[in-house]
Parts: sequence; C-alpha cells; structure tokens
Amino acid sequence: MPVLGFGARPALLALSLYGLLPVVQATLAGLDSVPAPVREAAEGLGFPPWRRLLAAELPLAAPLILAGLRTTAVIDVGTAAIASTIGVRTLGTPIILGLDGDNTAYVVQGAVLVALLALVLDQAIGRVGRWATASETRRAAA
Repeated sequence: MPVLGFGARPALLALSLYGLLPVVQATLAGLDSVPAPVREAAEGLGFPPWRRLLAAELPLAAPLILAGLRTTAVIDVGTAAIASTIGVRTLGTPIILGLDGDNTAYVVQGAVLVALLALVLDQAIGRVGRWATASETRRAAA
C-alpha cells in the first residue's frame, strides 16, 4: 500500500517533486552562466547580494530558467497521464482504458491529447519567455 494512498494529492506531490530537478538544474546553470564582469559591476555599484541576484543575475539567467520550466511542463504532462493508474482522471485515462480493453482507438486518442497538450504548453511557455525577455530588453534600453 502506498504511503500517501491513491488519488489526486499523491499524484500532484509526485509530479511536483519530479518536476523540481529540471528547474533547479536550469536555474543553477543559468546563474553559473552569468559573466563575472556583470557580478563585479553590480558589486562595484554597491548592490547587496540579494539586489545583485534580482537586478543582474536572474534577468541574465532567465532564458535557461525558462528552458527548465518548459522541460518540466512537458515531462509533467506526459507523466500525469500515468496518474490514471492510481485513480485520477487525466488525459491518460483513455490510454489506460484502451490498454485494459485492447482498444487501439482509445490509446491513440489519449496519446494524441497528451502530446497536443504538451506541445501547446511548451509553445505557450516559450512565447511568455520571449515576451518577458523582450520587455526586459526594452526596459533596460529606456
């Protein structure tokens, strides 16, 4: 018997934990990619560490952080389909029902829905990232 039982709560917890690694790795990679002169300039301006992080490092690391968010979103959409096996109704439910009842049409229907949602979510996060980066660039130029 699973420790957390069955249903939506354990599924959400598992998806949250599973999605942390790509975001954390991307954030660390993004912060590591900030050039040393940028850090030195912020330090030279007298920025305390928290302001240096918010004003100089995070804006430059944002593209990599958003890439991690996109990766997590796609992974979680695909993995959420498996939550149907623990009693949660998801887009993966037709896949599980189709596999159980040997119904290829159900399996294809569920797989197409999951794939489309993953693609739409990936593109939406990408567009938000491009918009945020462009607005940050416009603000910095002003």
